[in-house]
Amino acid sequence: MTFDDGPDPGWTPRILDVLAEEGAGATFFVLAPAASEHPELIARAVDEGHEVALHAERHVRHTEMDHDAIAADAEAGLARLSELGAEPARWRTPWGVQTQATRNVACALGLELVGWTHDSRDWSGEPAETMLGRCTAGLAGGSIVLMHDGLGPGATREGCGETVRLTRDLIVQARRLGLEALSLERR
Repeated sequence: MTFDDGPDPGWTPRILDVLAEEGAGATFFVLAPAASEHPELIARAVDEGHEVALHAERHVRHTEMDHDAIAADAEAGLARLSELGAEPARWRTPWGVQTQATRNVACALGLELVGWTHDSRDWSGEPAETMLGRCTAGLAGGSIVLMHDGLGPGATREGCGETVRLTRDLIVQARRLGLEALSLERR
């Protein structure tokens, strides 16, 4: 399970509550400025055994940035997260958009670039039941589900309530299939 665009002071704690109640793990690809604004959420995620990874300093498609801008963004984000005690090993770029410059920067910084196999499309505001069907079709060991614990650019929903519901439902359904929800570092 992976979450992008947080941490959000309203929604991330609710996601963390569900994960704790279900004994599940996740990777949070965080926006560094939001992490700086809510260091308690980063600390809680780490304390509860989740992985904190880099999403971005600025949520900009890498096709709109040159190599130096991508490197500066990643380095600034990593520096902020390091100040909070997080040392990311993984990076999911905004919208999952990667360029050759992205791959070069990731290699130089020792970061694994991560995409997803199942997109919940939770940003669209669909009900949890609809998203669950999309996320469980073909779900198998090693699957990576994309969800969002924050309202990032392009979101057409008002909040993350359906994602909170989806998180619990997805954990339950995965267990029915003999799978466990884990962070990427524990896969």
